[in-house]
Amino acid sequence: MLITGLLAGFVSGAMGVGGGVIIVPALVFLLGMTQHEAQGTSLGVLAVPVVLLGAINYYKNGYLNLKFALILALAFFIGGYLGSATAIALPDRLLRKIFGGLIFVVSLKMIFGK
Repeated sequence: MLITGLLAGFVSGAMGVGGGVIIVPALVFLLGMTQHEAQGTSLGVLAVPVVLLGAINYYKNGYLNLKFALILALAFFIGGYLGSATAIALPDRLLRKIFGGLIFVVSLKMIFGK
């Protein structure tokens, strides 16, 4: 868990991702959690300001738009509630496929998109 947390923190600070790309798959494949448990645990990590130091580094270098960050945080707060309620209602197998498909589509867009 310590290595997973360090890796997720590093990748989050370096590229802005971590929970969905590192923590959730690690919890599913290494610890045998269900997709629901992994997603819930990953969101639990985000419940505390775990990326605060990384955000401070970006802010100090002029790369953090506070206005946008606050608007996104508020929307994320509401969306997190709505999304979790939806995910909990889905079967684990379907949720895992949706999660994997989303990561796949995003990766293709990042690699081949403009």
